Amino acid sequence: MNIDLTHEEVAFRDEVRQFLDTEYPEDIRRKRDESVPLTRDDMIRWQKALNSRGWFAVNWPVEYGGTGWTPVQKYLFANELANANAPHVVPFGVKMVAPIIYTFGNEAQKKRFLPDILSSDVWWCQGYSEPGSGSDLASLSTRAIRDGSHYVVNGTKTWTTLGQHADWIFCLVRTSSDVARKQEGISFILIDMKTPGVSVKPIITIEGDHEVNEIHFENVRVPVENLVGEEGKGWTYGKVLLQHERTNIAGVANSQYRLNKLRDRAGQSLHGGEPLVNDTNFVRKIAMLDIELKALEFTELRTLASVAVGNAPGPESSFLKIRGTEVQQALDALLVEAAGYYALPYVPQQYVLEYPAADRIGEGSETSTSLHYFNNRKASIYGGSNEIQKNIIAKHVLGL
Repeated sequence: MNIDLTHEEVAFRDEVRQFLDTEYPEDIRRKRDESVPLTRDDMIRWQKALNSRGWFAVNWPVEYGGTGWTPVQKYLFANELANANAPHVVPFGVKMVAPIIYTFGNEAQKKRFLPDILSSDVWWCQGYSEPGSGSDLASLSTRAIRDGSHYVVNGTKTWTTLGQHADWIFCLVRTSSDVARKQEGISFILIDMKTPGVSVKPIITIEGDHEVNEIHFENVRVPVENLVGEEGKGWTYGKVLLQHERTNIAGVANSQYRLNKLRDRAGQSLHGGEPLVNDTNFVRKIAMLDIELKALEFTELRTLASVAVGNAPGPESSFLKIRGTEVQQALDALLVEAAGYYALPYVPQQYVLEYPAADRIGEGSETSTSLHYFNNRKASIYGGSNEIQKNIIAKHVLGL
């Protein structure tokens, strides 16, 4: 694989860098650099800034507002965003439901939903997992019963990331139980979160954050025109969406940024202590992680090249998901090891900009390192657990 950059690619990279130097909102940059959580407004402002340059819907077809970029341009863009520590794009609209709508939806749905996703005027969340159906998603029990021109939805979705901000939710629901295979009775529908009968219950995660939720549906009436594609084909559409999600979960560029920060920290004497670069065992761990990340990067580039010629991500998305989350969690462990006992105290006041910079420890704060460690334990579970991904690889690659 030739990864030498052409003059055009170098010019593109420089254009992205200039944009980040001039258009990256300074207040958002400071929050990111100092480990202060972003608000809903912060995330929307950043996405709108990207869209103003036509750089938001990176993977969309050009006819719907996509960039038309080559795999190398996508690679360069992701790396420059990571190097600037720019916010992650909220994926549920632009990266997840939008590809399902423009691939399987009708023209009315494309005209209704895609422009608002592109402009970040509507916030989406995902309704897949249920209290009794996670890795075995085909066992989901949320039902949508046809009643004239509506479906009546009853059930519960869980682990709904940022659902407290959402305007709409896309859901897999059971529209039929009289089928030979349970996957055949599942449909893909879009639900307005303001519909009567929809309620949101926060789930507070181990690090104390309100990131995920339970979404309850009690006799929620959803217009039939909100069904995407054919009734009973939702499992097929959902698998396509998950392949895109798993590819995104790999997070190669962000992991490379964090690895570089770890190297910088290893060369510093934290509070008068011995620099970790003098610890041969710790340096060996960094080197091993660097090798694994480089291998993952080449797998991601091959996947981007495949998508560029019109293919959907295949089983390689499972490879990316497994190794990507393993690398992320290994990085978390090394960052906590580097922080030592400074990662132990929890000082909530550190997560506002007014907290004195002189009282922060390390990068932003070492406390945020441990909180990130706790939060990221779930990375090997969401998007389909890594154990399920290994089953997919065994079936579709090894033929077992």
